[in-house]
Amino acid sequence: MDLRNHKELILEKGFTVINNIFSNEEIEKISETIQNIDTSKDTFRKSEDLFAIRQFLKEIPEIKDLILNDNIKTIVKEIFGDNYFVVKSIYFDKPEKSNWYVAYHQDLTISVDKKIELINFGPWTTKQNQFAVQPPLDILENVYTIRIHLDDTDKNNGALKVIPKSHSKGIYRPETIDWNVETEEICHVEKGGIMIMKPLLLHGSNRTTNGMKRRVIHIEFSDIELPEKLKWSERMD
Repeated sequence: MDLRNHKELILEKGFTVINNIFSNEEIEKISETIQNIDTSKDTFRKSEDLFAIRQFLKEIPEIKDLILNDNIKTIVKEIFGDNYFVVKSIYFDKPEKSNWYVAYHQDLTISVDKKIELINFGPWTTKQNQFAVQPPLDILENVYTIRIHLDDTDKNNGALKVIPKSHSKGIYRPETIDWNVETEEICHVEKGGIMIMKPLLLHGSNRTTNGMKRRVIHIEFSDIELPEKLKWSERMD
């Protein structure tokens, strides 16, 4: 697996797509494990439009070895660096009839274990006893996100749309996007493939129009330890 090209694409455009990272058999095992879990917990969110599991790797520890397979470990080491660890994980399932639509945004918060006053950390949000905060820019710039696709995803079932190179412009408010200079790209990813992106890349997704599922596992990685007594809430080596 030659990853140099992908490393350059992430630096330049803020994202890349790599297919064939998980075999069909691996995807089936992951799907089965998710189907057999108790969905009544606080970290699970279920509606007609969306089923989501926050702290995914923590909630379903038996899935960790299936997700962090040899291909993913190689990618983390060669593209991100030697000292990267998991800091956040979410599972999204947009069902066939979902009208779930996500406007353009950047991922500006990190998940932490508690709320404390720190210079340059804020604003804060709390959801179901989970703390999220906007950290200093250098911490966000260091994060990589891997999105594992359990289904074929294209423009008809809510594939991610992105604005290439927007990750290198700091905090970029969606309402200030100048479409005379920016372009939009739709990220088609095959079942068993992954998309790697920088959290500051402007991204969104459209509604599903073809009645096909779109299940994605979203995992964030960093190699920075947080200051003082603050810890990543899902830190996992």
